[in-house]
Amino acid sequence: MIRLANAPVSFGVFELTEGSEELPGPEQVLDAVAGAGYAGIDLGPLGFLGRGDVLRGRLRERGLALAGGWVQLRLTDPDGLEEDLRVLDAALTVFADALDAADGAPPPRPTLADAGSPARAANPGAGRDRPELWLDDAGWDRLAEGLGRATDRCRARGLEPTFHHHACTFVEAPHEIDRLLERTDVGLCLDTGHLLLGGGDAAVALKEWGDRINHIHLKDARVEVLDGVVADRAGMEAVWRRGAFCRLGEGDLDVGSFLDGLLATGYSGWIVVEQDRIPGPGDPPGRAEADQRHNREALRRRGI
Repeated sequence: MIRLANAPVSFGVFELTEGSEELPGPEQVLDAVAGAGYAGIDLGPLGFLGRGDVLRGRLRERGLALAGGWVQLRLTDPDGLEEDLRVLDAALTVFADALDAADGAPPPRPTLADAGSPARAANPGAGRDRPELWLDDAGWDRLAEGLGRATDRCRARGLEPTFHHHACTFVEAPHEIDRLLERTDVGLCLDTGHLLLGGGDAAVALKEWGDRINHIHLKDARVEVLDGVVADRAGMEAVWRRGAFCRLGEGDLDVGSFLDGLLATGYSGWIVVEQDRIPGPGDPPGRAEADQRHNREALRRRGI
């Protein structure tokens, strides 16, 4: 069974933009996601959608389930990791609060990610061909041990996590994803847009990692824009500001082939449609809402 969700990041709301008065609030985002026909929503910044009874009430009013939520961890920094594990504990409480918001929905996936380093943050795509910025064996030991601690915390709360490979972190390029999967037992959140930035191919990913994929972030991306950011060494924020992530079918992801391949693996669970963006002053009103309706209709035409 596949369920479709969307995410606050599609409306410009994520950790980098949190608190901006120009962005829509939780009720507006929830209304837009439900109105477009999605069955669920990702958490967004911790607390954005509310907590406890407030979160459950907002979800139930709209027939939405919580699909998951991003938790970034300083996996190679022992002191930083201790702080981040406390944030994870708070997020797990929010996930648990929303478990019964919608009948029959798959449980939310705590979506764990590496925080990388300042050098990796400044160099999108470094996983492709910048070995001086890759983790050494000791670094991989720290990352795997830290991720194991986080995974154990999730499972102790009755929630199965997933790991999100992400641009500008130590798990970005396919060879880095391979290394992670070799050293851990956590499932993989396959993000089609970030995979493109890391130099990967979604069809190959399904063949090589299909048995480990337990969550999907479906996003399209313009490789020309991504390559421009890499060439300019402009940093991850430029990926969002330059509009690298676009509506489904308008970028370089072969959406149809990817979905066919995904269904052939027998995948069951959430597909979270994302169109990461930082809104600009020239954006027309209602653009994000229109884009997410477009994305939902594009998937409906493919029978999803």
